[in-house]
Amino acid sequence: MNSQKGFTLLELLAVLAVSAVLLTIALPAWNAAMAKGRASAARAALTSTVLDSVRYSALAGVEVVACPSSPTGGCADTWDWTSGWIAFVDTDGNRTRETTEKVVHSEAALEGGIRLRSTSGRRRIVFQPNGGNAGSNVTFTFCHADRAIEATALVMSNAGRIRAAPATALSAAACEA
Repeated sequence: MNSQKGFTLLELLAVLAVSAVLLTIALPAWNAAMAKGRASAARAALTSTVLDSVRYSALAGVEVVACPSSPTGGCADTWDWTSGWIAFVDTDGNRTRETTEKVVHSEAALEGGIRLRSTSGRRRIVFQPNGGNAGSNVTFTFCHADRAIEATALVMSNAGRIRAAPATALSAAACEA
């Protein structure tokens, strides 16, 4: 007797149907986990910029300005930091980066739908040699374009201390818009 080995079409369709159901369940969870990882990396990058700026400002005795970066290498006039940011030594005190002013830290654009917004009035953060920053407290809100993660915030006081906090409904809505 001659027997053939293999799968029937019905068995193959059943396996494909089960696989499709599993992928439908697992894919959104995977995307959310990836978004959380990217948001965590963005928070770490911003924290690194703040620490580098405070350290450089205190050691060199100069003011360091952090701002959203523009395509020309200067500061963009926005509170949207999603396209990346820079921190530079502000030797002339005009809060604008000249080509002769040293870049202390730069960060590339955020990827994967992660967005970063600062308090609407804070387009630049000026770190002073005493360790603080000029102006009022600033809140940085992290969110995802399609709400794959909950919006979170980093709050920096005038003294330069950073703390994590839940994002307010207003700042989360502004970030996601």
